[in-house]
Amino acid sequence: MPVEFLGIAATNDGSETTARSGAAFDPDYTLRLARAHEDHGWDRVLFAYGSGSPDPAAGAAFLAARLDRLNILLAHRPNVSQPTFAARTFATLDQISGGRLTVHFITGGNDHEQRREGDTLTKDQRYARTREYIQIVKRIWTSREPFDHEGEHYAFHDYVSDVFPVQQPRPDVSFGGSSPAALATGGAEADIYCLWGEPLAETAQQIEAVRAAAAAAGRREVPRIQVAFRPIIAPTEELAWEKAHRTVGAIRARRAGADRPTPENTGSQRLIAIAERGERFDRALWTPTAAATGGAGNSNALVGTPETVAAALLDYYDLGVDIISARGYHLLDDAIDFGRHVIPLVREEVARRDAELAASRAPAAAAG
Repeated sequence: MPVEFLGIAATNDGSETTARSGAAFDPDYTLRLARAHEDHGWDRVLFAYGSGSPDPAAGAAFLAARLDRLNILLAHRPNVSQPTFAARTFATLDQISGGRLTVHFITGGNDHEQRREGDTLTKDQRYARTREYIQIVKRIWTSREPFDHEGEHYAFHDYVSDVFPVQQPRPDVSFGGSSPAALATGGAEADIYCLWGEPLAETAQQIEAVRAAAAAAGRREVPRIQVAFRPIIAPTEELAWEKAHRTVGAIRARRAGADRPTPENTGSQRLIAIAERGERFDRALWTPTAAATGGAGNSNALVGTPETVAAALLDYYDLGVDIISARGYHLLDDAIDFGRHVIPLVREEVARRDAELAASRAPAAAAG
């Protein structure tokens, strides 16, 4: 099966290791970083969401109008707008991009972050709202006749949009989370289910949980699986590990004196628990970066030469992962290096395996 690569559409050059050099939204840097992804073999980039960050939908429109091939994964939190408005926004972006949009729905795993924008629901209530929200957006994307909706969180009457996506029947829906409530929502509604990088055994368990949730929702087709890592690569193993230790040192220095609250979301709790069990797992997974950030988001690293990291990614591909999310700590340079040195290795090996599989099936097809 094909493999895809997701990078980051950052709007400035800041990271966990480096303070940004300019404004929160730097148009020149945003476009430069996106072009680096487009020119070096990446399939799509993520516009993330934060309560104080530049609006990701506007950023997505900015890139979609300037790039020809790169797909966009737009993060959206349901608490910030009505689904009728959001569905039109997404459809308009799909039109601007010529059908290159996927929407990633974020329920929110931190009460303080949610309350910054007036959202006071509990986590389980937020998941129920997200599920209703996604269902409404899907219907608006595909309905040409007005309809009413009376739900737990939303109600409207006689609504029909006048703008529809290029992609038919609709763009894909992306979703993530590790709690039972997340799995129930994503298992029912997601086309793509996003996981943070964990050891192979735990990732296999997570994939099975997603598939079970989809089956429980009565779905025949299961979501595609995406897994996220922070690659740290160098020409030799020794240089890669030196770079890894410099990286985690820079993270710790930047976070010195900062509060380290216990994370509320299950995914971050899992990352911390794994880090407490050990620093290195499987072929190249390294947990001190996750420990240093308190399990914040995509934070487990893959460390080694391009060959080592590519082989590690193929281990996840063998589990059923076909979308790889990767983001380095020097966003621009690492996007270029990963695109030049890792992506081709993974794609070549996947193509070789697919060719072998097709060749093995040919005699059986001929006999039939």
